[in-house]
Amino acid sequence: MITKRITAALCATAALSLGACTSTVNYYGDKQALEPASADASAEAPRAKNVILFIGDGMGISTITAARIYAGQKLGQTGEEYVLPFENFENVALVKTYNINAQVPDSAGTATAMHSGVKTNMGFLGVGPEGARGSCADTLAYPLPLLGEEVKERGLALGIVSTARITHATPASVYARATERNWEAYIGTGDDQDAEGCRDIAAQLVETEFDVALGGGMRSFLGADLGGHRRDEGTDLSALWAERTGGTFVTNSAQLEAAPMDAPVFGLFSSSHMTYMAQREEASSEPTLTDMTAQAMARLSADPDGFYLMVESGRIDHAHHMGQAGLALEETAEFARAIQYAIDNTDPEETLILVTADHSHVFTIAGYPRRGNDILGLVVPPTSDGEVAEATRAADGRPYTTLGYANGPGAIANQAERPVPETGIEALQQAAIPTGGETHAGEDVALYARGPGAEGARGVIEQNVIYDIIRGAFGWE
Repeated sequence: MITKRITAALCATAALSLGACTSTVNYYGDKQALEPASADASAEAPRAKNVILFIGDGMGISTITAARIYAGQKLGQTGEEYVLPFENFENVALVKTYNINAQVPDSAGTATAMHSGVKTNMGFLGVGPEGARGSCADTLAYPLPLLGEEVKERGLALGIVSTARITHATPASVYARATERNWEAYIGTGDDQDAEGCRDIAAQLVETEFDVALGGGMRSFLGADLGGHRRDEGTDLSALWAERTGGTFVTNSAQLEAAPMDAPVFGLFSSSHMTYMAQREEASSEPTLTDMTAQAMARLSADPDGFYLMVESGRIDHAHHMGQAGLALEETAEFARAIQYAIDNTDPEETLILVTADHSHVFTIAGYPRRGNDILGLVVPPTSDGEVAEATRAADGRPYTTLGYANGPGAIANQAERPVPETGIEALQQAAIPTGGETHAGEDVALYARGPGAEGARGVIEQNVIYDIIRGAFGWE
C-alpha cells in the first residue's frame, strides 16, 4: 500500500514537469504510476515554499453556483455574471469523493484521503480501510501517513483553521488517527479501550507540534466539571498545552491579535462550532474565517522554510444538513473572502493555493427563474417587456423556491398539503424526502489551483491525488 502511494506521489511530481503519467486506479483509490508519457531529465518543476488548502465542507458545485449568484446580488448585481475569487484560477479538476466502503462519503474519509494519500472508510481518520469502525486495536494496527506530521518533520510551520470544532473530522484529518471520528473528547467504546493505547482526538491535537490551531470546540478539551465533555474531570488540555509548549492559548479576537508572533498560538472561540456568519452579533468576540486565516498566514509566514495551512469553512456543511441554504451561502461568501485574502497576500511564484470540497450535498437550483431573480426567493419566470411577473405555480397551485433539497428536515412528503415555502436567509428550504437531516451527495466536486504545482489539478482525479499534488509541489519524494 505505502509503496503504491509513494509511487503515486512520484508520478504526480513527474507529471508537473514531464507530462502526464499513464496510470491505473486500484480498489483503494491509489494512483499506481507507470512510466511518464515523456521524459526530460533537465526539466524541473518550480517548487512551492508554502501550500494553503482551502476546504469548503459540503461545497458542491451547486453550492458554488448559488453562492456566486448570492455574492453578486449582495453587491447589487443580477448575480449570474459574478465570479468568486477562486473561479479565476486557471487550473481546475473534478474530484471523485467516494469512500472505500461508501458511494456517498463522509468528511472523515474524504479529508483523510487529502491528508494521507489513501482513500479509507467512512468515519475513519488517518487509518486504513482494513480496520473495523470503533476498534482501538485497528486504529493502532493500520495507521496512515499524516501530512501534518510530515510537514513538521521536514521543518515547515503547520497551521489548522476551521469554523467547526477543531476536533471535527476535516481539521482532525491533519493530525489525528481514529477508527471513529466521534472520539473527539473520549474513546467511546469503554475504559478498556484507553488501556490499549488509543488517544481521543483532542488529546492528539495538544500532543501535535503545530504552530497555529484556530477554531471552535472548547468542550472537547475540558472535563465535565469544567463544562466540557471529557470524562477525566479537572482536566484542561488547553492549559496543559500552553504549559508544555510555551505557546499562547486564546479565546477571543482581541486575545488572538495580541498573542506573541514568535510562539505557537492555540485558539478556541466557542464551546462547539463557531457561530454562523448570518447569525453573528455585531459585538461578537469570535474572529471570522478571514480573521483567522489572516492571523494564521501572518504567523506561519515567519518560518523561513515555509508552511502548510489547512483552512476549513466547516459550517457550509452544517447549514445544508439543516436545510437552510441561506446560511450555507453566507458561509461560502465568507469562505471566498478568506480565499481572496490569501490571494492578495501571497506570491503566486512561491505559494500553491488549492480550493476544494470534501463532498457535495443534495442541493438543487431548480425551475426557470428569470435573470437576476432573488436566489433565496420564489421562482419568478422571465416575462415580455411591460408584463408584471408573478411567481411560478407548481402543479399543486403553490409557488416554489429556486433552491431546494432532495431530502431533509423541510420535506414535503407525507404532508396533506404542501405549505407555501419560506424565503430569506434563514428559511428552511423545502425537500422531497423526509429525513432528520439533509444528506451528503456523491457527485464529483471541483478542485481549483494556483501557484507552483497547480498543473496537477486537471481532468478527473481521485481525491487522494490532492495529497500527491501537495507533496509534489513541495518537491518531496
